[in-house]
Amino acid sequence: MKIKISGIERHSMVNGPGVRYVLFTQGCPHACPGCQNPETWDIQKGKLYETSTVISDILATKYLDGVTFSGGDPLFQPEAIKEIAMELKQHGLNIWCYTGYTYEEILHEPSEARREVLPYLDVLVDGRFVLSLKSENCLYRGSTNQRLIDVPRSLREGKCVEITKLNYGL
Repeated sequence: MKIKISGIERHSMVNGPGVRYVLFTQGCPHACPGCQNPETWDIQKGKLYETSTVISDILATKYLDGVTFSGGDPLFQPEAIKEIAMELKQHGLNIWCYTGYTYEEILHEPSEARREVLPYLDVLVDGRFVLSLKSENCLYRGSTNQRLIDVPRSLREGKCVEITKLNYGL
């Protein structure tokens, strides 16, 4: 399977807790005004990679605490993200995903592809970036409407469970 990538950051400390491999996917339907990565919106841009190549590169990267899918919107390419996340989970990596879709939108949309990614995520940072709600006081988020969601607990409890502890994630 292939995935369109805008960029890769192998040792980030700002896209989730600890040292993280960040995969910036290409393609985003939301086009949020004030987005920090507007160059990632156009799915025709970026570089096409085999998911197996991406997985190999992540697993070969030393000193990682986890992996973060960012973008663009990673859930614009849900099948490829699911394939990568499934493999990484088998290696015990902590996985975060940023998306403009809300948790509720993912659960209730007709297509199952985005929902099928959820069991492989530890944290979902959901919701579109809203420029008027931009705040530097939002941990790992850009605007106050975006939420840090404990995905395993949300799936177990059948409701959205937000993370409130600042040290959560590893």
